[in-house]
Amino acid sequence: MGYSPDFIVKMGGIVADIRNPDKEFSIQTVAAFDDACMACPHRGQTKCEANEGSNEHVLSMDGKVIAHLGLSDGETYQKNQLLKLTAEKVKPDHLDFLCEGCSWLSYGVCKEGIAELRKTFGID
Repeated sequence: MGYSPDFIVKMGGIVADIRNPDKEFSIQTVAAFDDACMACPHRGQTKCEANEGSNEHVLSMDGKVIAHLGLSDGETYQKNQLLKLTAEKVKPDHLDFLCEGCSWLSYGVCKEGIAELRKTFGID
């Protein structure tokens, strides 16, 4: 998907932790740089510098997801609580709005992931 090896490793670790049913941990919601951003090659000092408008785009997606889930920016939640909430409130087609303009959306893996998450929780 066009990212650096460091970013791929970092994102792989985050995804593995989230998918591990035996691993519970706290997650703080932020409409700003997060753990995944730390290894991104487009990370500037204070904002995403992938291209003009990318920082605003990322912040917009963060805000849409936080609002859609009924969360508060800056609050801390448990991983399993967020997974259940996501399964309940997000359908694969919702990503067309929540993630509009994201370069990953066209690959379909995120929609597949949401569908699988919903199945895990017995939804759909």
